[in-house]
Amino acid sequence: MRWLELDGVVNGRDVGGLALAEGGAVAPGRLLRSDNLQDLSEADVDRLVEDLRLRTVIDLRTGAERRLEGPTPLDRDGRVEVLHLSVHPETGGQTDVDAETVLPGWGEAGMADEPDEHPVVRSYLGYLQHRPDAVVAAVRAIAGTDGAVLVHCAAGKDRTGVVVALALDAAGVDREAVVADYLATAERIEAIIDRLASTPTYAGEVRSQDPRSHAPRPGTMERVLELLDERHGGAAGWLRAHGLTEDELAALRARLG
Repeated sequence: MRWLELDGVVNGRDVGGLALAEGGAVAPGRLLRSDNLQDLSEADVDRLVEDLRLRTVIDLRTGAERRLEGPTPLDRDGRVEVLHLSVHPETGGQTDVDAETVLPGWGEAGMADEPDEHPVVRSYLGYLQHRPDAVVAAVRAIAGTDGAVLVHCAAGKDRTGVVVALALDAAGVDREAVVADYLATAERIEAIIDRLASTPTYAGEVRSQDPRSHAPRPGTMERVLELLDERHGGAAGWLRAHGLTEDELAALRARLG
């Protein structure tokens, strides 16, 4: 993994280098992912904008999270476009820091109707079922930005994991590499939970469990992608069905390939 060693995030990485199914690798400096950006230092911002040519940030947090946490340094910087694209139904109070621990708060509005699937798989399918507009807009921005795009949520695990996995799968990244990128968050899970527990916004959701219980589980992303294969012909098929054009898919493959 190409980890981004920044002062203000603990789960930042560049997906560049992931293997493509037909040979080659994802180009570096195109798609970045991370946890919350609230604590970026001035040096972090300059590195992202000047060195890594960051041009667009896709913030997948809810409106409640943004109100509670306040603007990030990149919101205030002015050199980067920040897109607020929550993939969670806006309930007014739900932060959705962890897909499994927040399931009771979703109610029927946020869960896909998949009673035989694992709760986290159901949660991820809920993003696609109830907020396809946000997911497609995020992938469209990844495809259309001239420079680097950074996708983030609170932990950089669930919401970020789903959006990035769909983009990678649609771009032709090898399935094992897509899954490996999703699972890489487990390497930093203790630091992620420590960081979230330090703020009142998330502390109540993460302090009650062992940090390792929040780690991404093997089999989860495989199952989500398998269901997309069965029902839509893959992530690309799902994106087409929800408004992404062939030109935009071609642009996504060209940028990441």
